[in-house]
Amino acid sequence: MQKGTASLPEVSSADPLWRMPVPRSLVRFIGRKLLELILTVQGLGAFALITLGVFFSKFNVAREVIRPMIVTQITRAGLKPLGMVLFLAAALGLVVIGQMVSLFTRLGANEYLGLVMVTTVVRELGPLLTALLVLSRVGTANVIELGTARALGEIEALEALGIDPVHYLVVPRVIGMALGIFSLTVYLILGALASGYLWAFLQDVPLRPGDYVRQLAGALHGLDFIILALKTCGFGAIIAIVTCYHGLARPLRLEEVAGATIRAVAQSVILCVFLDAFFILIYLLA
Repeated sequence: MQKGTASLPEVSSADPLWRMPVPRSLVRFIGRKLLELILTVQGLGAFALITLGVFFSKFNVAREVIRPMIVTQITRAGLKPLGMVLFLAAALGLVVIGQMVSLFTRLGANEYLGLVMVTTVVRELGPLLTALLVLSRVGTANVIELGTARALGEIEALEALGIDPVHYLVVPRVIGMALGIFSLTVYLILGALASGYLWAFLQDVPLRPGDYVRQLAGALHGLDFIILALKTCGFGAIIAIVTCYHGLARPLRLEEVAGATIRAVAQSVILCVFLDAFFILIYLLA
């Protein structure tokens, strides 16, 4: 071996994989990602606490200005995507419910139909699909709008005028998106259940409407309505806080807005899945 050349540790082919030295580049990559995760969680948690504090401390401040903005955000998140939600409900009824009703009828297991419908549509698919739809349409727009405003100095202009950006820009979006996702989820569930029976009826499934509704009502419990409201409002709050955070957290250049939007979408999906898993655990323990 030449002088001055660093020697590499010799690894025998017989050594187990777990004894081999870990490349420094891999260790640095994992460490950097863990540090970024910790900083992101810390930033999101602090931003959520700030938003919560502003919501309660300035609940009655500038009501004539904030309330119309809340109505605008509810319309934006809960009414404008209604057409897409109804289309998704019809597709969900065709793909899931209609086929499931036909399959259960052939297997002679109609007594389990209501339980399966409530478990798949009411508890899981309905809230999660609605949240993803609103995230893709409204959540991304939040990051783009707020990130552009931040890059152009409009946020600093609001602060110079004595206007709290969190109270003026974030709180209406949190309330509007929470109520919007809740209302859209109700529309999606009702539309999917109705379209599912319609598709089953077109397949000549011998199931009366009264029996179908009776099975659904028998499978629903009071806890389902409570968790549905909490879950959908939680999805809306998470999406609004994450997207607003990435739009307002740090001074952005216009070319950084696209990257902030991608990070906001990814983190919103992850947090919504974790929240959904938490409510699944509640169902299992109840």
